[in-house]
Amino acid sequence: MSTIKSAKITLRKKMLNVLNDLDNNKKKLQSEIIFNKLVSLPQYNESKKIALYLSTPNEVDTIPILKDIFSKKKDAFVPCYQKETMNMMKIYSMEDYNKLPLTKWNIKQPDSQEIREKAFETSGLDLIILPGLAFTRDGKRLGHGKGYYDKYIKSIVLDGKQMPYLIALSFNEQIHENIPTNENDMNVNIVLTEKDDVIL
Repeated sequence: MSTIKSAKITLRKKMLNVLNDLDNNKKKLQSEIIFNKLVSLPQYNESKKIALYLSTPNEVDTIPILKDIFSKKKDAFVPCYQKETMNMMKIYSMEDYNKLPLTKWNIKQPDSQEIREKAFETSGLDLIILPGLAFTRDGKRLGHGKGYYDKYIKSIVLDGKQMPYLIALSFNEQIHENIPTNENDMNVNIVLTEKDDVIL
C-alpha cells in the first residue's frame, strides 16, 4: 500500500471519530453560519444551475441550501451514485426531494433507472457544492475514498466542458494544515467554514 493511500485511510478514520463526537448543536450553528456565507457569495447568486450533495447528520446541512435554490428559481442537481460512477441529476422541488428513495448509506438520491435530466447532457453546471471529510485552506479535499467527485470533476476537464465553480462546506473541526493527495485529487475553489474562508 502506498504511503499516500495509507495516510488517507488513517486521516479518514480520525475524521470519522471527530465528526461522530461533534456536538449536534455545534453542527447546527456552524451549518447556519455557513449557509448565510454561501448565499451571500456572488458565485452562488450568479449561478443558475447548481449541484449539491444531500447531507448526512455528520455533514454541513444542505437542506436550507436546496430550499433556497428552489425559492430563487435556480436549477438543482443532486448526486446519483451507481456502482463506480456518479451523475448529477435534476430535482424539481422540495416535494420531489421528499419522494426520493434512500440508498444503503441512508442518503436520498434519484432512482438511476428514472428518466431525469443529467447536468452535462444539457447545458452543464455553474456551481458544485461538495462534501468531504477533511479540507485545507488552500483547497485540498479528502473524500470518503470512492473518488466519485474527483472522477466527476476530472471528466468535465477531459470532455473540455466549462468548469463549474467548486465550493466545499466544512465544519471548523475538518480543517487541516495538510492532506495527503495524488494526481487524481481535484482541488476546490473555496472552502466555506464558520470561521475563516479562503477563495482561490
